[in-house]
Amino acid sequence: MRSDMLFLSWNSHILGQKQNNTRVFFDSTTMAITLPYATTTALLFATLLLTFNLAKSQSFIGVNYGQVADNLPPPSATAKLLQSTSIEKVRLYGSDPAIIKALANTGIGIVIGAANGDIPALASDPNFAKNWVNSNVVPFYPSSKIILITVGNEVMTSGDQNLVNQLVPAVQNVQNALDSVSLGGKVKVSTVHSMAVLRQSEPPSAGSFHPDYIQTLKGLLSFNNATGSPFAINPYPYFAYRDDPRPETLAFCLFQPNAGRVDSNTKIKYMNMFDAQVDAIRSALNSLGFSHVEIVVAETGWPYKGDSNEVGPSEENAKAYNGNLIAHLRSMVGTPLMPGKSVDTYLFALYDEDLKPGPGSERAFGLFKPDLSMTYDVGLSKTSTQTPSSSPSTTPVTPSSPKAKKTVWCVPKAGVSDAQLQANIDYVCGHGFDCGPIQPGGACFEPNTLASHAAYAMNILYQTAGHDPWNCDFSQTATLSSNNPSYDGCTYPGGST
Repeated sequence: MRSDMLFLSWNSHILGQKQNNTRVFFDSTTMAITLPYATTTALLFATLLLTFNLAKSQSFIGVNYGQVADNLPPPSATAKLLQSTSIEKVRLYGSDPAIIKALANTGIGIVIGAANGDIPALASDPNFAKNWVNSNVVPFYPSSKIILITVGNEVMTSGDQNLVNQLVPAVQNVQNALDSVSLGGKVKVSTVHSMAVLRQSEPPSAGSFHPDYIQTLKGLLSFNNATGSPFAINPYPYFAYRDDPRPETLAFCLFQPNAGRVDSNTKIKYMNMFDAQVDAIRSALNSLGFSHVEIVVAETGWPYKGDSNEVGPSEENAKAYNGNLIAHLRSMVGTPLMPGKSVDTYLFALYDEDLKPGPGSERAFGLFKPDLSMTYDVGLSKTSTQTPSSSPSTTPVTPSSPKAKKTVWCVPKAGVSDAQLQANIDYVCGHGFDCGPIQPGGACFEPNTLASHAAYAMNILYQTAGHDPWNCDFSQTATLSSNNPSYDGCTYPGGST
């Protein structure tokens, strides 16, 4: 594991990176790079009403399939598992022929990778590149739907200048090898970057690349632009929260109700860190003149457990991040700078990798267990059925479970400040939810108090967006109650959990 990781901050460290399939970070406090994050996914929670249980296949949802483990199910079982989900793309870190074969005739897009160690040979010897393509692509395509080859992983920020210098020639030689077998344009070629390629990320509209990387990045981006291949990045809001563990940061990272963060240039209010990170990359690309190069999120995720001294890993947080991210992608809202389209996003990861080094969280990103059951349910199953985890750390039973059905309401905790209550009201009523009953003349307007109005608004979001704990959080100012807060002619909608 490398020790050189970078967090570009913005009142907090918001840009996390993962190095060569192992997460690493730099303390960038001295860099004073801030990111007033705020994203205009104003309709996120409103669209959850329509999208939360949507489970049909979505071309923009992918998953990383790492293999640093000794307990993984056979590739054939994994292929069947994937076909039962809405996951349509899989990213491999190598080019395991058994996996590629198992995914044949499934229609699942496959990203394969050439290792960092292969870059010198790929760059210096066109025949090596041809042999690589003839061994790893030609025998399987098109039955196995290989869509992208990633040449190296986070090379730009690896600290190995020799690799950096050879990256563009390696990528070009792989492209030439594909062209020679008439696969150019059918299979794209690119590389994967950590968020540390950015020097400035705050505000998102001022995103810019580190000057040390500009020359090589221009070569890569010219290639991306000419071939239509994507610029692939690895954003991890999890690391941002780990570095700034405040409740408001957690809510911002998990797509939960929060005050938002305003871009001082565009005045756009960002409501989640994912959009802010992606838009910072978008701005950096635009600033170099590559506005037509598309972005792909090659990795993003959240660990569901970790060591006792780690901040942030939990099943509740992981389920909230991945579940809300999927809902955000399905909403097709996009980001403020790229509205109306969802960026292709590969979740990290399909399974835990029990042989990975580092803290416990490194081995706890898996959405599925080796027995093919879900670690926790984020709505990826095509059948929309939930398989409750049998582990002791299972989160509270959700509405789809046959257990413990009871009606609950989302209400403010005792002692919440008027300012926070007002912020909660503003968030809900400003994001498409029906606040008519607490407007003058409405059935719930009286008593005309912040506490009463906030209780109604917060409950409306919870009942509408999905009866899950993270939809009744409000920066840790809300709680679930079995006591019906309805009174007189004011009826609070209720739901089972």
